[in-house]
Amino acid sequence: MGGTGRTGAWVVDRGLRWVAREVPEPGRYGVLVAVSVCGVCRTDLHLVEWDLPTHLPECTPGHEIVGRVVRTGPAVTGLAPGDRVGVAWLGRTCQVCRYCRSGRENLCPHSRYTGWDLHGGYAGLVVADSRYVYRLPPGIPDEECAPLLCAGIIGYRALARAELPPGGRLGVYGFGASAHLTAQLALARGATVHVFTRSEEAQRLALALGAASAQDAYAGSPEPLDAAILFAPVGSLVPVALEALDRGGTLAIAGIHLTDVPALGYRRQLFQERTLRSVTANTRADALAYLAEVTAHPPVVHLQRYAMAEAAEALADLAAGRITGAAVLVADGRADAVRPGPG
Repeated sequence: MGGTGRTGAWVVDRGLRWVAREVPEPGRYGVLVAVSVCGVCRTDLHLVEWDLPTHLPECTPGHEIVGRVVRTGPAVTGLAPGDRVGVAWLGRTCQVCRYCRSGRENLCPHSRYTGWDLHGGYAGLVVADSRYVYRLPPGIPDEECAPLLCAGIIGYRALARAELPPGGRLGVYGFGASAHLTAQLALARGATVHVFTRSEEAQRLALALGAASAQDAYAGSPEPLDAAILFAPVGSLVPVALEALDRGGTLAIAGIHLTDVPALGYRRQLFQERTLRSVTANTRADALAYLAEVTAHPPVVHLQRYAMAEAAEALADLAAGRITGAAVLVADGRADAVRPGPG
């Protein structure tokens, strides 16, 4: 049953289209959140460009959501109207399967994702399951918190999957929203970071943030790597990154979508116990651990800001490589008055 009034939202429909919806009721465990800021993630672009299959017709994208609680469901505890919260990619799991019960809820076959299975934050209001909603680090502004909720959390899990040893040498392939946060996390832990990206502006940002080197994505590494993370959705970089690994090194692929991987040469890219791993979503434990770490050591979040009405423009800039760091959509408090741009 709908709530009082109507709210505006972008929906995926051969691009983006602005619609008006009835304000939804939060449901038993739900919270209704007024969106302040929503990050722009490459997964949103994959949805709009149909690289990912449609799960929810006319879905509203966006899963890096910062906002204030408006209303809570009857079973919600620990949250109240006015609280600042974050809504992330993992929106719901079954909580009873063997993956959920063993601390691997990111692999739950019944998992649901914000902005893919559930309406997301390219909107004035969003409903989220309170059990998958996070309190945000105090002192970090809304705009800087938004990218932490996917780019940061996924980067955190990717770094764990890469098994970088203390003081190790990390290669970062691609240098967008997630990579520029993850590189800072690795640097804060004492790693040496080498960045590989085609963007000269991104290379300059990497060096400014403390990377030991920054070069073209297909360039050889200045030294053998103990671990690497592939953030760019480019399968042809997999053999390049594997070949850059030292003996026993691990490559973690952080994205939800990747173009085809070329044939791998066993001796050049896999022998000597090199490991290739994927990264699938995240657990709530990942999110809580990452948010605790950035509370102690806030990252420099390099932002490009867009109004909520400029969502299509933001995605076009992301597709064309015109965004360095992270992009965010900023609400103006008048969701129903937002007028769509081209898209």
